[in-house]
Amino acid sequence: MVEPGDRQRATTVADVARRAGVSKATAARALGDYGAVSDSVRERVQAAAEDLDYRPNELARSMNTGRSKTIGVIVGDIENGYFGLAMRGISDTAKAAGYDVILINTSENVQTEIDAVRVLLDKRVDGLIVAPASSFHIEHLRRVDDSGRPLVLLDRRVPGLEAVSVEVDIAPSASDATAALLDAGHTRIAFVSALQTEGEGYSDRLQLRVSSVTDRLAGIVSALRSRGIEPSADLIRFGALGPERTRAITGELLELEDPPTAILASDSLIALDVLRTLRDRGLRVPDDLSFVMFDDFDWAALTDPPLTVVAQPIYDVGVAAATILLRRLAGLPHDDVRARLPATLVLRDSVGPVPVRA
Repeated sequence: MVEPGDRQRATTVADVARRAGVSKATAARALGDYGAVSDSVRERVQAAAEDLDYRPNELARSMNTGRSKTIGVIVGDIENGYFGLAMRGISDTAKAAGYDVILINTSENVQTEIDAVRVLLDKRVDGLIVAPASSFHIEHLRRVDDSGRPLVLLDRRVPGLEAVSVEVDIAPSASDATAALLDAGHTRIAFVSALQTEGEGYSDRLQLRVSSVTDRLAGIVSALRSRGIEPSADLIRFGALGPERTRAITGELLELEDPPTAILASDSLIALDVLRTLRDRGLRVPDDLSFVMFDDFDWAALTDPPLTVVAQPIYDVGVAAATILLRRLAGLPHDDVRARLPATLVLRDSVGPVPVRA
């Protein structure tokens, strides 16, 4: 009996070898699934390992096999429901294939992402799935390819980088959402995004560092121009990173001389803070202002009124990213440079006619 304070010794490969009646080297090959071992010996070793509750030393196994059976995932904001649900798709798929997942959050900071890549490569992960914080700073992502490990980009593409990207084809639905607002009579339509642009406001020349926001904006601008409306820089707002900044931006929009009559929120976190700001100011959706959110989570249909949303197959994006990475790890062919899953506009009750203002 182990007394309090005593530490039970972990079972070793030598213990398993003695129980199975084989050499330590043979037991190591059977447990690590490398080298030549007969089926009968492998079964005997595995039975001994189960009897002794043996847990493999993953670092040692990776040094023997060159594989850690681990995938590294780097995302911008795990608090964002998009990345949380995509992560579920990745981890479910990886687990089914016998892989563990290491997750690192960057808060959309490039230097943090650079450090995260270094840490994961040092931990000998077999491959990486990354949602890049920037399309402009990618040398650290090139080093992943140089290391011989496969890389899949999540939600975002990076021109000039030889890596498969798994994205939602969001621009058509962004255009549909804008068209729904235009059909209801709105011409002053705001768009609020967390993306930081070093203080630069919207213009046709502005290059955004995240492709998923670029695509949202492209769909919005296309719908506006199809009706003869030029996008207005005072209505397209970036930098809504965190509740305080989002509420400040919403307040600035509402206090414009010609304020918007509708708002498109780039993600669910922004949506919550915009809606809180409207509530705090005594404004109701859609009586005082129409509202559309990118992303469709369960609460969006339970609000009063239920929200019109651009629904994205987020879990499936995670599954696709992990599946492509696993295929590459298995040496299987992968012809696609971009995997694009469709989004859908879901019309509910948060879009109404333009309110009559005194």
